[in-house]
This record gives sequence, C-alpha cells and structure tokens, in this order.
Amino acid sequence: MSNRHAVAVIGGATAGAEVASRLAKSGAFVVVFDMNARPYGKIEDGLPRWHSALRKKEYENIKGKLDHPDILYVPSTKIGRDVSFEELTSRWGFTAVVLACGAWRDRPLQIEGADNYVGKGLIYQNPFVIAFNRSHYEKGVTPYEMRDDAIVVGGGLASIDVAKILMLETVVARLATRGVHVDIEELEHTGIPATLAQLGLTFEQLDLKGCTLFYRRRPDDMPLMEAPEGADAARLEKVQKSRRKILEKAMEKFAFKFEPLSVPEKLIVENGQLVGLGFSRVKVEGKKLVPTGETYERRGSYVISSIGSIPEAMPGVKMNGELFPFSDWDLGRIDAFPNVFSAGNVVTGKGNIIASRRHAEHVAEALVERFLGLGSDGHAGEEQMFQGVVKTAELKAEAIGQAVARLPKADAATVEQLRLRAEARKAEVGAVGTLIAWLDKVTPSRFT
Repeated sequence: MSNRHAVAVIGGATAGAEVASRLAKSGAFVVVFDMNARPYGKIEDGLPRWHSALRKKEYENIKGKLDHPDILYVPSTKIGRDVSFEELTSRWGFTAVVLACGAWRDRPLQIEGADNYVGKGLIYQNPFVIAFNRSHYEKGVTPYEMRDDAIVVGGGLASIDVAKILMLETVVARLATRGVHVDIEELEHTGIPATLAQLGLTFEQLDLKGCTLFYRRRPDDMPLMEAPEGADAARLEKVQKSRRKILEKAMEKFAFKFEPLSVPEKLIVENGQLVGLGFSRVKVEGKKLVPTGETYERRGSYVISSIGSIPEAMPGVKMNGELFPFSDWDLGRIDAFPNVFSAGNVVTGKGNIIASRRHAEHVAEALVERFLGLGSDGHAGEEQMFQGVVKTAELKAEAIGQAVARLPKADAATVEQLRLRAEARKAEVGAVGTLIAWLDKVTPSRFT
C-alpha cells in the first residue's frame, strides 16, 4: 500500500462529515471521533424535535458523507476525556487533526455565583433542549420538569425555541388535566391560541401565566436575522422592522411574554434555591447599553439561561477567552499545534445552527419565520435556511483539503497502526461493524 494522508476529525456532524468526505475522496484515511453514539451533533441535540423534516434530511446527509470505505467512525469517544488531545495530535501518527466539535458549552450567566445554582433553580439551554428531544425516544433520559411562569434569559433564535418548549409543554399538561390530549408537534404547527379556539377555550381559561423572555436590548436588536455589513440607515430600519415582526408573530402564536432592556444583575435565593433575578433597566445609545438607574426584581418558577453557546475547552489547549487561540481563522490553525485545522462552530464560537447573513431582508424574514414555524404551512421550506450552513461547510472542507494535501504523507505501516488503534477504541465502546450497522443498533425506533 502506498503512502497517504491520515487525518483525525473530531466531531461527525455537518462540518466534520463534510471535511471527512472531502478528505476520503481525495485518498486520505480518515478517523472520525464523536462524543455521542450518533454523529448528528446539534441537528439531533440543538434543533427541537418538531423540525422533523429538516432533521431527517440532515441525518441522511451526514450518514451518506461518513459511509465511505476510507472513513472509520469511532463513536462515544470524547477527545480530552477518553483520548488526550496531545496524544492524538503528536503520538497517534496522524498527518493532521481537524477540530469540528462544535460549540456545546453554554455561555455562563454573568452574575457572580450563578453557577452554584445549576440544578437548584438555574438551567442552561443545551441540556434543557437535549433532554426535551431525547426523552421522546431514548430510554433513561428524563426531561426537565416543565413549569409555568419560568424566566428565560436570552434574545436569539435558541431562546425563542426554549420559550416555545416551555409554553407548548405546559399547555399540553394543563389540557391533559381537563381530559384533553393534544400532540405537542400538532400544537406547535397550529399554534396555542388557534388550538385552544378549536377546543372552545382561551389561554386565560387555562390559568397559566406563561414564561417570559428577558432581553438586554430592544426587539430591533435581536439576532434573529443579520444586517448586511455597511448597511445604511434605511436598510437597517428594514432589518429592525423584520426582527420586531418575527418576535411579535412568535409571541402571538406561542403565548410567551417579552421584557426588553433588562440586564440580569442579581440572584434572588431562598432556602438554597434560585427563585428569581434582579434586573437593571437600560437604554440603548448607539451600540452601548446605558443604565437608567431603575432596577426591579422578577420571581419565577426557575431560570433558563439561553445566552449563547461556546466551544468547550480542550484539556491541553490554552484557550483565548471563550475561543481557541486561532492564528489563522480561515483554516482554524493553532500555533502550538501545527498539524491542527478547524471547521464549523468551534471556529465561529457560536452554537446556532442557522445562518441567514447572505439573504436579502424579505427572504431572511420569510426563512426565519419558517424556521420558527410562524406561517400557516409550518416549517415547510425551512431547509433553505440551512443551505448557507452546508455551503460554508463545503468551502471550509475544500480549503482544509487543499492545506492537508501539502503536508507529508504517512507511510503504510503508520496508517495500518492507526486503523488498528481506532478499531480497538471502537471495540471498547461496542461499535463493531460498519457505520450503518452501528447506527441501526443505536438508533431507537421512535428516533426523529
């Protein structure tokens, strides 16, 4: 066997699968490590399960990319825990290592001592959504208790998803006490007021307060769609108007409340439990937030923080704040590890799946509304919103492939040792056989 490149890809979802596929097609031997049993990343664990058509499409796309004779998939293996990063980059013998492990860490709620109350009144978005999705189809996964009158801190698309989960679940539960059983995905499609009207009810009759989304800026500033770089005042106003419109439609269809210009600054704790937050009221002057001097307290059933996702720190790599210390942002290079490249959200430092920067305002507004299920046809056509993510992954994979091609190749003996070592790790986690056979084994029947 001739010499060839041997590459480790950390993370098997959209970005990782694209890189692995591109490298394998060019003749490289690729080992894909994923911390989960299934390689679907935020498609499975970040998109709420009502995005069923988009989720299924991307599952098949990822599976198709990884199902290649020169790609070895090693599941349930977290680099930095099960295999050290230093060992992978310098001792296994890989030509290159590609970080495509996404952004799974919730940005901490910026109040001193807040994390002392995780599980004691404070919940973070990522585990909340993961439990909501997986409890539907995976044994042993218990969802969080869905409580009325929750406080949600956020402002982006993900925080609206959190508010939707809370509202849909609490309405379903309250209807069940009346002997009325409603499917949550049907409720999401139809909307809460419309469904209740069909049942001869109003939201007020359910005696629910509903959750409240607290945001530090105005509705105009919500990162629901991006303003083009260099946008003039007229164009910026169009974007801001679209943001307001999207929020209003979401509030109307899913019955949650919204409190703008509110910065959380204080914990309200009783008997060891977080029972609310103290907020500082602010105003926007240019791009700055300026305190008005007004403060207020808000109590709730619990607090869910949804203020963004960032990459998890990698043991052995000195981070630069929230991000990896990239010296080349295009290829995700790190000076201390010259054979390392990076792709996807681990580079951007964002955990959001959807990007709409390249769309015109009216197109972006329509796509975001489809993503949030605000139209009469639900989520039909929302996959168009994901095309930008896929295109970015393709371009990044091509650039990384070209850079890897310039590196020295591994000899046949080294590649064989790598293969045997990776197969041994697969065996440790019980993943014998092909990728397809493994996924058939670990995919529950109700998986969506």
